This record gives sequence, C-alpha cells and structure tokens, in this order.
Amino acid sequence: MPVEPVFIIVAAVAVFIIILVVKGFKIVPQAETMVIERLGRYNRTLESGINIIWPIVEKPRRMEWRFTKSDSQGNKVIVARETYRIDLRETVFDFPRQNVITKDNVALQIDALIYFQIVDPKRAVYEVANLPEAIEKLTKTTLRNVLGELDLDESLASRDTINTRLTTILDQSTDKWGVKVTRVELQDILPPKDIRQAMEKQMRAERDRRAAILEAEGEKQSAILRAEGEKQSAIRSAEGEAEARMKVAEGEAEAIRRVTASVSASGGDPINYLIAIRYIDALVHMFQGNDSKVIYMPFEATGLLSSIGGIKDMFKASGEG
Repeated sequence: MPVEPVFIIVAAVAVFIIILVVKGFKIVPQAETMVIERLGRYNRTLESGINIIWPIVEKPRRMEWRFTKSDSQGNKVIVARETYRIDLRETVFDFPRQNVITKDNVALQIDALIYFQIVDPKRAVYEVANLPEAIEKLTKTTLRNVLGELDLDESLASRDTINTRLTTILDQSTDKWGVKVTRVELQDILPPKDIRQAMEKQMRAERDRRAAILEAEGEKQSAILRAEGEKQSAIRSAEGEAEARMKVAEGEAEAIRRVTASVSASGGDPINYLIAIRYIDALVHMFQGNDSKVIYMPFEATGLLSSIGGIKDMFKASGEG
C-alpha cells in the first residue's frame, strides 16, 4: 500500500477522533443544565462544570425558550428560540396586555408578570411539549378565570389578593411540569376610557364632598368657640357687674349703718333722716336745668319739712354737744 493513502487515512481517523473528543466535552455554566438522550431516550442530566458524552450515540435534548422584547414602537413582542441549555435560575415572563372581562361585564386590560423556576429539568422537557408557551397560556386562562369572579371595584382594590390566588393556582398546575411559580405580579389594570373618566369624576366629587364637610366642620367649630367665648365674656361681665353692685351695696349698707348709728346716738329718727336725704336728692334733680318748672308739692311734703327740721335740730344738738 502506498504511503500517502495510509497517511491520509490515519490523518482522517485522527481528525475524526479529535472531533469526537471535542464534541464529547460539554461545559455547562453555573445554574444551567442539559438533558442528555442516548439513542433518542433520556439518559441523564448534566451538572454544572465539565461533562463528557458519547457523540453520535448521545446528544443534548433541544428545548424551545421564549423571551419578551420591545419593538421599535415600544410594543412587547415574544421571541422564541431553541436552546440545549436549561436555565435553572428564576425567570420572568412579561406577557403582552390581555383583555379580561370582569363579573360586571367591564373589559379590562391586564399587564402581568410571572416569575418561575425550573426545579426538575427532566419533567420540564418531557412532561410538556412547549414549556414557555404552556405557562403563558395557563397564566392567561387563569387570569381570566380569577378576574371573571370579581367586579370592577374588587379587581382594582384587591391586587394583592389576585396576585396570591394566581400564584397558588399556577404553582399547583405547573408542579407536574417540574416548575415552581414563585409569584405573579399585575403591573397595570386599565379600565376602558369612559370608565376611567367616570372614576375621575367620582374621585373629584368625593374630594369636593370631603372638602365641603371639612369646611362645614371648621365653621361649626369656629361658631361653637365664638359662642363659647361670648358666653364666657358675658358671664365674666355679669360677674363683674354683680361684684360691683355688691361692692356698692356693701358701701351703701355700711354708710347707712354709720348714719343710723350717728343719728340714733343724737336722739334722732334714722328713718326720717334717710327719707329726707332722698327727698332732697330728688328736689335737687328736679330743679336742675334752665327751663321754667311748675312743681306741685304733695301733701307728704309736710313730712319732708318736718324731717328737714329734725335734721336741723339734730345738727344743732350735735354742734352743742
């Protein structure tokens, strides 16, 4: 046999062996794995690091994967690709907005996120034909079922409750696929435009009503405080007037006591003295002013004259004494 054909055969075999060796080495990154099939049947799952497989006889199983990206107009677009590596990290799917009808027949647009993690690569590959699509469809139907049991107000006010229910239902449903659903988040709940306008009007009316109530309460409290202040002021004024009158009365009483004591000590009649003083004050008041007056003296004026005479005698007596 010629030398050159032998060399060519040896070189070809060497190249083939090198290719087999290169293809037999599989480097799996951290937090990723591969499902290996031998002659079309599941054989094992590769761990992270360097692994060796038998080329031609063994090969990794392909898996379709999806991810969301935004197009030039900002719309969310789902892109699908095939991969041999299965990511074991927590993954998020951001689905496009879904139309959901509530219990009271209001069409809502829901923007949801689902966080999940593959915990069993074998079941994720063999138990479902297309795992990302299956999770997406299951999330959409579950979302419609959950929100279909709630009316509009409950849907807007119970976001945390809806997230919890969705997480529980999806986690139970995807358990046989080797998937753990960690949480579901509703990013946006958008009612129709006319509903939003009605809600805004209602909120404005509610704010105006609360403002009117607060203003009325403020005026009420102000009126109460003002009335209370006037009441306290009137009470204090009345107390002051009463105290002043008491002081005047006490002074007059003390003066009367002293006059009575002095008149009694002089042998006079205190009552006649006091009556005479009152008559004199009245006469002085009557004769004040420049107008001409005609005064009719009553019969009791004789008593007044006798009282004045008595006062005169009293003063004489006191002067002699």
